[in-house]
Amino acid sequence: MTENHDQDPQGSPPVSTPEIIRGRSIAPGFAEGEALVTAENISFFGGVDPESGTVAEKGHELEGRTIAGKILVFPTGKGSTVGSYTLYRLAKAGKAPAAILNAECEPITAVGCILAGIPCVDQIPIGRVSTGDRLRINGADGRVELWKQS
Repeated sequence: MTENHDQDPQGSPPVSTPEIIRGRSIAPGFAEGEALVTAENISFFGGVDPESGTVAEKGHELEGRTIAGKILVFPTGKGSTVGSYTLYRLAKAGKAPAAILNAECEPITAVGCILAGIPCVDQIPIGRVSTGDRLRINGADGRVELWKQS
């Protein structure tokens, strides 16, 4: 179950010991869930359907996949400043990612995460995370706990 909280997530973590990754806090909050990873940049305006949370950009590695409730991991954002509002719309529709991890967060994604209450951390070596891995994010201090999938 994916959770996005303003407080530390409750519940028992996976059995194994996680790898701890330290990044830079962009937007506070706590989230835990499954990673959805792409090596491609994401444009939220036009690239993600705000009603369904599905990646709509033609030819994108994640085209047709939903970001709703996932820990979305990608290098950086791209595109129009309306992308910030699109993240807000995704949150209001219940289709936003539980958290966002970037190699380098740019202003469009940062503002969108802050407005939408989506925990965000950057300066993360995203190549260490694979789709399906379990993550716990502390957006307030930039701590990321990573459990590799079996």
